Amino acid sequence: MTTAITVLVAARDEEERIGQTVAALRESFPDAEIVVADDGSRDRTAAHAAEAGARVVRLPRRGKGQALTLAERQCAAGALVLCDADLEGDLRPLVATDADVTIAAFARRVGGGLGAAKEASRLLIRLRGGRRMREPLSGQRSLSPAAREALFPVVAGFGVETRMTIDALHAGLAVGEIELDLGHRATDRDAGGFLHRGRQLRDVLLSTCVPQGRSFRGLRLPLVGGVVGVVVPSVAPVAAIGLADDLWSGPERGFRAHLRAGATTGTLKLVGIPLWALWRTRSLSGAVLVALSANVLNQLDTRPGRALKAFVVGSAVMRGRPRRALAVAVLLAPYDLREMTMLGDAGSNALGAVLGLESVRRLTGLRRTSAIGALAALTLLGERRSLGALIEATPGLRALDSLGRHP
Repeated sequence: MTTAITVLVAARDEEERIGQTVAALRESFPDAEIVVADDGSRDRTAAHAAEAGARVVRLPRRGKGQALTLAERQCAAGALVLCDADLEGDLRPLVATDADVTIAAFARRVGGGLGAAKEASRLLIRLRGGRRMREPLSGQRSLSPAAREALFPVVAGFGVETRMTIDALHAGLAVGEIELDLGHRATDRDAGGFLHRGRQLRDVLLSTCVPQGRSFRGLRLPLVGGVVGVVVPSVAPVAAIGLADDLWSGPERGFRAHLRAGATTGTLKLVGIPLWALWRTRSLSGAVLVALSANVLNQLDTRPGRALKAFVVGSAVMRGRPRRALAVAVLLAPYDLREMTMLGDAGSNALGAVLGLESVRRLTGLRRTSAIGALAALTLLGERRSLGALIEATPGLRALDSLGRHP
């Protein structure tokens, strides 16, 4: 590999080891830039990394995959070596192979849990990628420029290695493993160790078994909004239509763009949700109210937590109903706000439909007409000017909107 190399290290609260790791990397790769993606450390990780000669990209605490994605954008073009912050050993053999992706397999095992996360990762790679890997969770990897281009942005959290291998195999890249004499901090069989392995297993499953979407920041995050349709079966068709738009939507935005484009997933929403609402409510005004409510909440889902906050406010107006959907929204909010998951169209459309159905049950006559008028006005405003831009331009709304969200 003759191209320029950058070594990218993901780190969180690693002040005891990061200095040694960076020093060893500088010795192994004297011509490479060492970049440390500091994932919201609460100790002196960033300071020790900088003192050891690394360039530090400081980030809010989001997760390993998100930190790698955001820091990679600030790295120079060329080959990339990924490394964990607690590594001991020489990674130079990684860049001496002809493979697009070379993964380090540890020659000796130190500590560890019961192997559930590793076995799950190994099984999922074999099922989805057709390859059995010795070290599916190894964070020590070299990527050729072509592999870097194909694999970034990577998925969120600790599922990054598993999904990266699957994506590389799907892309037809040459993937190899090489045994190296490496060491790292052992994960003990105690409460902390099992908690870490539990998070790792969770993220592996989310990264491989749950559809992925792209956030406004370009992060790849699991689309979990479909759970609304599971918990509230009455809106499951809306969640399914929204999920189709999440997975297969084109560049069109807004009613006019979708109508001009013809058969798109957005057109499916424009037709499918009102027809479902008409069947569900047996009322033309009820169908209009539900469809507009679903659309407005979807229009608001352009920043983390925004649509969920709007749903909570709407539910409060409905005196805390419907309770199951409100519970889902409250549970999803911390993950959505921290950019660990995404609500997506599946979730925002479904939650909007939930509010619409509850409104149909409660509002009649003039009150229903007024609600339809207000939602229609918001929809028209969203077509002409982004509702998000209006929120961000209004001080009170801007403060509420940013509450709990990383800058």
